Amino acid sequence: MSRPRYIRPDPGGAVPRTAMVMAAGIGKRMRPLTATRPKPLVEVKGRTLLDHTFDRLRAAGVARAVVNVHYLADALEAHLRHRVHGIEVIVSDEREQLMETGGGLAKALPLLGEDPFLVVNSDNLWLDGPTDAIRMLAARWDDALMDALLLLIPYARAHNHSGQGDFHLDAAGRITGRRKPGRVAPFVFTGVQIVSPRLIRDAPSGPFSTNVFWSRAIAEGRAFGLVHQGFWSEVNEPGAIARTEALLADG
Repeated sequence: MSRPRYIRPDPGGAVPRTAMVMAAGIGKRMRPLTATRPKPLVEVKGRTLLDHTFDRLRAAGVARAVVNVHYLADALEAHLRHRVHGIEVIVSDEREQLMETGGGLAKALPLLGEDPFLVVNSDNLWLDGPTDAIRMLAARWDDALMDALLLLIPYARAHNHSGQGDFHLDAAGRITGRRKPGRVAPFVFTGVQIVSPRLIRDAPSGPFSTNVFWSRAIAEGRAFGLVHQGFWSEVNEPGAIARTEALLADG
């Protein structure tokens, strides 16, 4: 007798139709693998990091994705054309200048529409827990209260993370940054978030970090976090690939 198929609970909430996939980085720490390929095309368990990202977007019901490109952009665009199906893909071209994370969002904003959208880094790997992580974010999103809602992982479960953590969370779910230099923050940003176009206002010119937007949202009390219930691993250097694959093999 076959076992009943497990179906993840749907927490409700409208998943954003559009996602911004951050894929323009040079990937210096991933060398020598990135000498001949952009970092999003590095493989973990036989699939590229970009393919893993689109697996999660597709499963959550995202309809379109804006992908920024810079380093080895032709290879990345070819992969998007031939390997990504079921989601409309639009390219935000940064060949002339790498805009960093905040500048990339500002440059792509006209392509992203007027509704809240997902932003996903393509250099991490995550798996859903009991609930689809993107749907869980969508269920928590409150447009009246929030300009940004970040998916966070507890520091102790942030596999291959070499930093000191990123944020604290208060009782209402608002985020604050590390309070004291040298102290570990209890939560790490997974690279997945929902943001309102309001967050991307008054952008500086040229390249800059998303921290510019987050700092303002934190000061205004409009930056929130939600704790990821599943697996997450940073894939930031060649050795992290084998360690991540081993963790996945161990369940």
